[in-house]
Amino acid sequence: MADDKRDAPRPFDVQTVEYLLKLMTEHDLAEVELKEGDQRIRLRKGSALLAAPVAYAPAPVAHASVASPQQVANNPGAPVSPPPAPAKNYIEIKSPMVGTFYSKPKPDKPDYVTKGAKVTAKTVVCQVEAMKLFNEITADCAGTVVEVCVENGAGVEFNQVLFRVEPS
Repeated sequence: MADDKRDAPRPFDVQTVEYLLKLMTEHDLAEVELKEGDQRIRLRKGSALLAAPVAYAPAPVAHASVASPQQVANNPGAPVSPPPAPAKNYIEIKSPMVGTFYSKPKPDKPDYVTKGAKVTAKTVVCQVEAMKLFNEITADCAGTVVEVCVENGAGVEFNQVLFRVEPS
């Protein structure tokens, strides 16, 4: 245990870590990250991983006609219709943390973005407050906002969809 006693000061001691774990439990937080100078600590519960919103383009698929056994039995000679066209593929901007969603920087200011707004990767779309810290959330994609999924002042969960964006 010689490593426990270092000459250099340690900004994150056992008491700090225990206190952070207690706060995470009390406030149902999946992750906490703190930085002090060049020191950093990140605590995660479970297997929750923070990731920027990612949009996956569907792979090209040749649509085959598929019939259920019931359809074949009832209409053996009838042509089988192709499956319905897939819905548009929107990019979902999700909350990276548990907290309170704010659509505007201040109560007397306009929303960061509204339906129909054009966004770029660096566009701030909202704030999520967690433990009295206001975290600006950026779009991390380019396109047009087609849906605002959360009301101002509402509580949000980790990975909850906040906005849907049609890519440009």
